Amino acid sequence: MGVFVLFVIIPLLLVVAAATPSAMRVNQQRIEQRILKLAEFGKNPDGGVSRVAFSKADIEGRKYVSKLMREAGLSVRVDAAGNIIGRREGKEPGRPVIMFGSHIDSVPQGGNYDGDVGVIAAIECVEILNQHDFATLHPLEVIVFSDEEGSMLGSWALAGGLSPRVLQVVSQSGKTIREGLRAIGGDPDDLAGAAYAEGEIAAFVELHVEQGSVLYDEGIQIGVVEGIVGIHWWEITIDGSANHAGTTPMNKRRDAMVAAARLTLEINEIVTQTPGRQVGTVGRIRAEPGAPNVIPGRVVMSLDLRDLSAEKIEQIFERIEAQARSIGEATGTEIAFEPLYVSDVPPPTDRRVRRLIDESARSLGLKTKRMPSGAGHDAQEMARIAPTGVIFVPSVEGISHSPQEFTHPEDMANGANVLLQTILRIDRGGLEPDIPGS
Repeated sequence: MGVFVLFVIIPLLLVVAAATPSAMRVNQQRIEQRILKLAEFGKNPDGGVSRVAFSKADIEGRKYVSKLMREAGLSVRVDAAGNIIGRREGKEPGRPVIMFGSHIDSVPQGGNYDGDVGVIAAIECVEILNQHDFATLHPLEVIVFSDEEGSMLGSWALAGGLSPRVLQVVSQSGKTIREGLRAIGGDPDDLAGAAYAEGEIAAFVELHVEQGSVLYDEGIQIGVVEGIVGIHWWEITIDGSANHAGTTPMNKRRDAMVAAARLTLEINEIVTQTPGRQVGTVGRIRAEPGAPNVIPGRVVMSLDLRDLSAEKIEQIFERIEAQARSIGEATGTEIAFEPLYVSDVPPPTDRRVRRLIDESARSLGLKTKRMPSGAGHDAQEMARIAPTGVIFVPSVEGISHSPQEFTHPEDMANGANVLLQTILRIDRGGLEPDIPGS
C-alpha cells in the first residue's frame, strides 16, 4: 500500500494541482523564440522591422501567426476588415466571447515588440490551456488586428465606426487601404460585416509593451492602464507656386516648403507652451515636385495631436489653424487641413477588468501601477463595445517605434501570465459584481 501511495497517488495529486487555473504558467522560452521568429518578417539590416500593414512582410508575418494559431487548435478566419481571428470553443458556446490579442504590423523601421508581444502571448495562453486540457466556459477568440499603426483599421471596423473615406488613404505600403485590405484577404465592400454588436464580447484584454519609461524607471513589472489618449490626425496641404530655383528672386517666391517649415515650428511651440501633457507631431512631409532645382509648389504634411481631453485637442488645433492663416498670408500660400482620423478620448478601461488584472498580477507576486497610456491602442476602439482592459509590461529605457525597442523575456512572460490569469478570472465570473471605485 505504501508503494502505491508513493508512486501513484502522490504523482496524481501533483498533476491535479498543476492543472488548477491559478497554477498554470506560460512558457517563457517559447514566447521569446516566437517573438524572434516573427522579427524575421520585414527584418532590417540594422535591427528592428519594417513590417508595415499590407506589405509583403506583413502578409508573410500574418501567415506565420495564422499557422501558430491553427497549431494551437484554433479555428482561424480572416474577417472583412482583415483581422485574423482564431476561435476556441467553450463549454457553454452561447456565452459571449472573451477576446484578447493585439497587432503585428509595424511602423517603418520599427521594433520587434510593439504589438507582437500581445499576439504571441495570446497564442501562448491558448497553448497552456490546451496543455492542461482546460476548457473555459466562454468561447475564446485570439485576434490579430489589421493596420493598427496606420489607421487602427481592424479594431475601428470591429467596433462599427469605420469611415469609408479611410479606404482611399494611401498607406505606408504604397497601396490604398482598400487595395491593402484585399491583399490580406479582407473585403472593403463589406466592412459592416466585421462589426460585433454590443454584448457579443464578454471582455477584451490587450497585453502591450508600455512604449514609455515609467515602469522601467520605477522597477514595476505590470502597468494597469486606466485610460488611453484621444488621437486626431490631419493631412495639411500647403499650396504655393512651383518655379525655377535659380531665376526666381527670394522676394517673389511663394515657397510651400518655407510655409511648411514655419508651420512645423509653430505647431511645436503651441503644443509645448500649452499647460498639460498633450503632445503634437509632424511626422510626415512631402514636397512637390520634389526636384532640387524647383521651388516647392505644394507640400503635404501630417499633424498628430493627442491628449486625454478632447476639448484640449480642439483648443490646440484652433490655435494651430489661426497660426496657419497668418503664415499663409505672410508666405503667399494657401494652407488647408483635412481630418484623416479622429479617435476622441475613448471610454476608460473597465474598472472590473482593471481590478482583475491587478488581482492576477498580485497573485503572481508582481508589482503593479495604475497609469494612463500616451499611445493609442486597438483597445481604445474595443472599449466602445465591450468591457476592456490593457496590461502593460516594461519597455527598456522607454524606447519604442525604433530598432532599439526591447522588452526582457521575463517581462513578456510576466505579462502573458497576468493575461492568462485575467482571462481565467473573467471566465469564472470575475466581472460580477461591479464593485464601485475598484
